[in-house]
Amino acid sequence: MALAAGLACSAPEAADMQAAPGQRVPVILDTDIGDDIDDTWALGFLLRSPELDLKLVVGDHGKTLYRAKLLAKFLETAGRSDVPVGIGLDVNRHGDGLQAAWVADYNLNKYPGRIYVDGVRALIETIMRSPAPVTVIAIGPVPNIKAALALEPRIAEKARFVGMHGSVRRGYGGSKDPAAEYNVKEDVAACRDVFSAEWPVVITPLDTCGLVHLKGDNYRRVRESVSPVARAIVENYKVWSDSNARSGQNIPFETQSTTLFDTVAVYLAFSERWLRMEELGIRVDERGFTVPDPSAKKIRAALDWTDREAFERFLSDRVAGN
Repeated sequence: MALAAGLACSAPEAADMQAAPGQRVPVILDTDIGDDIDDTWALGFLLRSPELDLKLVVGDHGKTLYRAKLLAKFLETAGRSDVPVGIGLDVNRHGDGLQAAWVADYNLNKYPGRIYVDGVRALIETIMRSPAPVTVIAIGPVPNIKAALALEPRIAEKARFVGMHGSVRRGYGGSKDPAAEYNVKEDVAACRDVFSAEWPVVITPLDTCGLVHLKGDNYRRVRESVSPVARAIVENYKVWSDSNARSGQNIPFETQSTTLFDTVAVYLAFSERWLRMEELGIRVDERGFTVPDPSAKKIRAALDWTDREAFERFLSDRVAGN
């Protein structure tokens, strides 16, 4: 492991947002991996998406060493220890989470790639040094990104933000009542700063991401796959579901995934094919609701599916290695 403090000290209207032919979209993943299991699925999906060139992963929203170990072990298991891991801000969320058993014996010091102890600085420098615009994919609360914008506002000139955030017309489980979505309400100030920064913002709110599950053959393909990425996801899902079971929750590990919110943000980093997008002003209120407001900054939001079943088949095939 190479330990370092730094690196060396409007979205298009088209359905697909790929780079020029022969090029991939450079991306940074900012994630609260290790809380809900969907972050782990999203990381696997990202690694299996040839349209994307993963430059850095950073754990966000505390539990810093736990998240770094999960990211490092997953990348090493997938044969992608070329990807650096950044340690995010400690925001008073100490301890481990539900996937701790998977990394109980993992030594972060032995990660073959680079570990950056200042993940915020690594994020800034990755963007500023990139010859092409970077897509920042955020799938958790965003205190890291708020801090990066405060330290170096120019990153907004060289990047765009794609996030799993908010609830516009529908809430959890397709409810007709919008909700204060977790990634927003956990750090309202950070989300406000990130949405209002001078970069294009694209989001998948609960309206679309809250409906994604893998069931039947789609889930079976992943569960039975021998690909390193799929096996790492399934191992983590089993550990996570066992941890939940001990607290009395019934997780359907044997038959289907949980809701895979974060995978839609990864998809939006390179395509909008099966989504209905709208551009509208969105304001984040003090309770963490994302409220349509014509006077607010325009955000590109995935508010409905044109073919969710096609996306779920695509996700299954990608993750399973087909």
